[in-house]
Amino acid sequence: MATNLVGVPGAQTIRFRRPVNRQQTEGSSAPEVKKMKNRHSGLLQDQLRRAQKAPWTPSMSVVFRVFLLVRVMGAMYVNLNDCDEVFNFWEPLHYLSRGHGFQTWETSPMYSIRSWAYILLHYLPTRIPLYMYGPEKRPAFFAVRLILALLSSLCEAFLYRRIADYVNYRVARYFLFTTILSAGMWNASVSFLPSSFAMYTTAVGFGFFLDHANKSNFRRTMLATLSFAAGAIVGWPFAAAIAIPFVFEELYLYGTDQVAPRERLFWRITRWKRMIACVAVAALLFIPVVALDTLFYGELTAVPWNIIKYNVFPEGERGPDLYGTESVYYYFHNLLLNLNVVVPFALASLPALAITHRIEYKRLGDRAGPESSSHYTEMAVRLAPMYLWFAIMSAQPHKEERFLYPVYPLIYFNAAVTIYLARGWMEVAYVKITKSPYRASIAVIFSRFTLSVVTASMVISVSRLLAQWSYYHAPQTVMYHFDQYEIPSILNRTGYVHLPPPPKDGRYRIPEKEEDEPRVDYDLIYPFNLTLCVGKEWHRFPGHYYVPDGVRVEWIKSEFDGMLPGHFKPTPRWGGLMARLEGTHNVPVGLNDLNKEEPSFYVDVSTCDYLMDLDFPLHPVSTSLEPRYAIDNDTWERAYCQKFLDTRHSPLLTRALWMPGSRWQEMNEYGDYCLLKHRANMERKENALNVRKD
Repeated sequence: MATNLVGVPGAQTIRFRRPVNRQQTEGSSAPEVKKMKNRHSGLLQDQLRRAQKAPWTPSMSVVFRVFLLVRVMGAMYVNLNDCDEVFNFWEPLHYLSRGHGFQTWETSPMYSIRSWAYILLHYLPTRIPLYMYGPEKRPAFFAVRLILALLSSLCEAFLYRRIADYVNYRVARYFLFTTILSAGMWNASVSFLPSSFAMYTTAVGFGFFLDHANKSNFRRTMLATLSFAAGAIVGWPFAAAIAIPFVFEELYLYGTDQVAPRERLFWRITRWKRMIACVAVAALLFIPVVALDTLFYGELTAVPWNIIKYNVFPEGERGPDLYGTESVYYYFHNLLLNLNVVVPFALASLPALAITHRIEYKRLGDRAGPESSSHYTEMAVRLAPMYLWFAIMSAQPHKEERFLYPVYPLIYFNAAVTIYLARGWMEVAYVKITKSPYRASIAVIFSRFTLSVVTASMVISVSRLLAQWSYYHAPQTVMYHFDQYEIPSILNRTGYVHLPPPPKDGRYRIPEKEEDEPRVDYDLIYPFNLTLCVGKEWHRFPGHYYVPDGVRVEWIKSEFDGMLPGHFKPTPRWGGLMARLEGTHNVPVGLNDLNKEEPSFYVDVSTCDYLMDLDFPLHPVSTSLEPRYAIDNDTWERAYCQKFLDTRHSPLLTRALWMPGSRWQEMNEYGDYCLLKHRANMERKENALNVRKD
């Protein structure tokens, strides 16, 4: 006997042998019947007990703690892979908290397509470490990431629990184990990006969406609408497209309502009124967002509309295509790399649902009819958002990995449903071949199938995220060395004390001095003004949170001929948010939305004290604008270098995944990601510091 209701809270797959009819067995004296009873009665009772027990499913609190453990690890070790994350979000946040940083054309009041309201949500975490570690930068950076890890864990655990309650225990478990170590989620969960914020709100909104639609379930409609709206208004406006299937269900599907033909008009009016009311309430989120953006840009600004206008209705030569276009296969290749075996299962979810409808209709329950919605219709609507998002994003010539972040949880949900349905096909085939439902109930082949898929996904994901750390983390490691070792060594050699920046009065007492000694100025603690230059590696610059105080970052000319960020107008280091308005209101000279190079943003390489550069000794490439600085030993000293994967000359498999063992690693080729020190400039500055100290 098979019982399975998808859509019923607590529903599960139960398969066990039909019990023997009591009257037939007790009224018969046939020895074979008695023999069968004696042989199988214990097995049947044991199987019945096991079948009636729900599959192991951890509670939401347990799942949240497990998610949090993994996401916190991600917060500490995830690479800064996207230059858009650094320049459009980390740098403005650094400006709000420290008074200087890089500014892109997107945050210029002339264009205003980045929301200060979204950036301000992350401002408070940068202030918390002040009371624990003093005003050092790195704790502030990781405080923001830890908050993002916490939010992602809450949203993922919530969605898991809703899947268990309203879909199926097994689907929830597949979702949990494929998501938790996902290489894609490892990056997306702690990224400071509007698309990651939209991913959080999508997980919550979709969790409410999984509940049944009916005329009395106002809470479901309101909370789902608010969640989807928050993702679109505060985060990324295009994320509203994910809610289209939800709105369709609310307006046109009966759900669990029993609607007679004569009541359909009244029912539809009621649903429309409720949906309009919820949208009106959710639209109130525009008020604080527009108010904050207007305050920081200095004029009335609706950033969500500006984003839509620029990307959907570009004028003349403008538009996102200026920043690169990709083929229609880009997202498929990217997903295979980061989500691996889950991707084919996710893409097959709607066809799998159609196959199940054909060969095992009762798998999703019996509810159907002209006065209520079929479980298959409801499930199809829940699987649709992923396909809709793929269609919209794939149709755009400009593609980026982060554009898929909002539907990452939905990809794993669709894949989990497919795995569950595929297991059902195997059960049907097994029973048809063996003619024994009882043997099917005790067979392990079905659990081995699902275990193999989940395990393969987890192992490949761990291999992928280890590859990302091992092969591409060098820029952050090099900057960490610059902050924690290189700068202190200069201060020690010149006899200056390496202290954190001073409190608001701008002055410190040096601990080694007596109490009656006069206070010293901030510039005596950081007495230098060093210049760190970046050329062709501008897109891997990890941001000012990795740059120590007293160091200014500048660009040098390379083969890249597009628009690079400029500098925000500097404001007092320890001024509050209102002090930053002078810089956010300022229209910077040189920034444009045509991706045209601005020569005034470059400095001469001879003025640089330090340089970040990448060199490939085995396959060197040198041009007049990109010489091999790392081998110019007369001018540059290698202060610190880390290996960095040479993707052009490494095999696809070994560069995509990491495996232990020297043989695997030897198939790759590496370059040197270096922090270079200008010998003459630094010798001159250190000598000047020694004279000044004396």
